[in-house]
Amino acid sequence: MLRTRVIPCLLLRGQGLVKTTRFKEPKYVGDPINAIRIFNDKEVDELVVLDITATREGRAPNFERIEEFASECFMPLAYGGGLRTVDEARRLLKLGVEKVIFNAGAWRSPEVLRQASKEFGAQAVVASIDVRRKLLGRYEVVVDSANVGTGVDPVTYAKQMEDLGVGEILLTAVDRDGTMKGYDLDLLSRVSRAVSVPVIASGGAGSLADFRAAVTEGGASAVAAGAMFVFYGPHRAVLITYPSPAELAANFA
Repeated sequence: MLRTRVIPCLLLRGQGLVKTTRFKEPKYVGDPINAIRIFNDKEVDELVVLDITATREGRAPNFERIEEFASECFMPLAYGGGLRTVDEARRLLKLGVEKVIFNAGAWRSPEVLRQASKEFGAQAVVASIDVRRKLLGRYEVVVDSANVGTGVDPVTYAKQMEDLGVGEILLTAVDRDGTMKGYDLDLLSRVSRAVSVPVIASGGAGSLADFRAAVTEGGASAVAAGAMFVFYGPHRAVLITYPSPAELAANFA
C-alpha cells in the first residue's frame, strides 16, 4: 500500500458520470460501472463516488445503484451525496461501502457526525468540506454544490468536524475544481495544520507534481483527482487513466 493514497473522485449525475469545472459545466465522461472496472484493473488505492445532484434534488442516496458499485469495487469505496442520517449511513455500510461522506448533511445537522462516528468508528466517517475563495484572500465553506455560502471559515469548520468525531476530511477548493492547475496549497496547509485527522486534497490536480506539492507543501495525507484521471490532451478527450505504481512510488520518494 502506498504511504500517500491517490484517489480517483467520480461525480455521479443521474445514471452517468460527469466532470465539472468549478462545480459547473458538467461534462459526461461515461458509465460508472465501466469506470470502476477500469480502476480495478489499475489497482487504485481507493475510490470516491459523489452524487452531485442528490442534495439539490432533496433525495436520499440511490442505494440500489450504490450496491452495484460496491459489488464491482475491488478497492475501498467511499460514497457521498444526499447523506443526512445515521440510518442512511448504516445502510450504505451494510451494502459494502467502507466510508460514508457527509457534506451538506453535516452542515445542517452536525450531530449526525458524532452519532455516526460513535456507532461505526471514526475511520468510516468523512467530512467533505467545499471551499470558495472570496475577496482579499478570505475563504468560505459552501454547500449545495457551492450554491449556498455558510459564512464560516474552513479552518474553524474543519476543527468542528474533527471535534464531532470524523476520521478524515475531504477538502475541495471549488475555484480549482476541474481546472488541472494545481491544488490551492494555501487553503490546504491552513486546514491540515489546524487538525490532526488526515486531510485529502481535492480540486485542481493536473500532474504528479501537484500530488507531491499537496503532501510536501500543503500537508495533505492523501490526494484526490477527477479531471486528471478522466481527461486526456488539450481538448479534454475522455480517457480514464491512473499512474502506475512505479510512477507513484518515484513521485513520492
